[in-house]
Amino acid sequence: MVAFPSFLRENARWLAGGFLLTLFSSYGQTFFIALSSGGIREELGLSHGDFGWLYMWATLASAAAIPFAGRFADTMRIERYAVLVIAGLSAAMVTLSQARDPVVLFIALACLRFFGQGLMSHASMTAMGRWFTANRGKAVSSAAMGHQLGESVMPISFVALAALVGWRGGWLINAGFVLIFVLPAVWLLMRVPREPNAAEKKSGAEGRQWSRGEVLRDPLFWLLLAGLMAPPVIGTTVFFHQVYLTELRGWALGQFAGSTPVISVFAIAATVVAGLVIDRFGSAVLLPVMLVCTAIANLTIGLVAPAWSILVYMAGMGAAFGIYATAFGAIWPELYGTRNLGAIKSVVTALMVFSTALGPGLSGWLIDRGVSYPAIIAAMGLYCILAAVAMLAVIRITRRRAALRTEIAAAG
Repeated sequence: MVAFPSFLRENARWLAGGFLLTLFSSYGQTFFIALSSGGIREELGLSHGDFGWLYMWATLASAAAIPFAGRFADTMRIERYAVLVIAGLSAAMVTLSQARDPVVLFIALACLRFFGQGLMSHASMTAMGRWFTANRGKAVSSAAMGHQLGESVMPISFVALAALVGWRGGWLINAGFVLIFVLPAVWLLMRVPREPNAAEKKSGAEGRQWSRGEVLRDPLFWLLLAGLMAPPVIGTTVFFHQVYLTELRGWALGQFAGSTPVISVFAIAATVVAGLVIDRFGSAVLLPVMLVCTAIANLTIGLVAPAWSILVYMAGMGAAFGIYATAFGAIWPELYGTRNLGAIKSVVTALMVFSTALGPGLSGWLIDRGVSYPAIIAAMGLYCILAAVAMLAVIRITRRRAALRTEIAAAG
């Protein structure tokens, strides 16, 4: 393993390619699409509920398609795969800019979620997982920084652009930018595959190469998902109903929304630290920490009424998001090898998209039936405590498997 600055300098082109893919996956993320929700609802005559249900079903449709498209990352050159995904994202953005009825809107949203949230990140993390072994944690954390920067910068730029040309014009101009600048940049950066050197291959011996079917039959896979999926599902749920939460607590909406930069600060710091930890100790050791951060954040905002609880929530979730973004990309090649990484990660990505679509809907259903929303948030925090305990078993299992891989590599 090498120092972080030297690693960044020696691998700048490949890391930059992965970073651009995660950065511009923002176009398919809820936080970015939501910037146009007011204009979309007004021009298409949709209520909040109409748009919410349409968005949920579009997200579920994209989740269903991701496993079929994601596996091609194993059989195509990654830069060609990324180019096709970027072109699809640009086409989806153009479609949204021209949507005049709910059917076209549904198609545009489903494609944005499919290419943007799903396959852009999938292509980036698959490349990082396959190209790097001993320094995989640093590679994944470097690429994952694109998510953090996107959440901080992309909304501001779109709001400024939409103020000049409207939300439709904003999407159209961004689609052209993606096609003219982002697509060739990613192709040029990633067209030369990175080959791990002999020392990396020796220290990062993969051992058994699991098929997607074998992974789905592995009990560890499902236990791992029960913990790993908690931050994105819980975070999406809380932010989706943030207006309702602020009304219940008597907070100004600006107090909650204006505190989101705290998330970015803690997420960036956690992403860097997580990359270093993963290269020394593996990804699994971070999962209990991630879940404890999520638990503290949600128990605080669920049980504490004063507005200072917002800052605790943002800090805790920021740290959890940073760990999640890095562990999500690194743990699958660690456990299951790289030969079928695209197929395996596509299933995981689909399950992540599916669960983040259901979270807001299920919580909304409970709220409609009189369940206290702060109690729902606190219950999600308690779940994270239980999941953190379960992750201790995951750590023991992954260590045994790592020791077995080392023995096999030494014998070979």
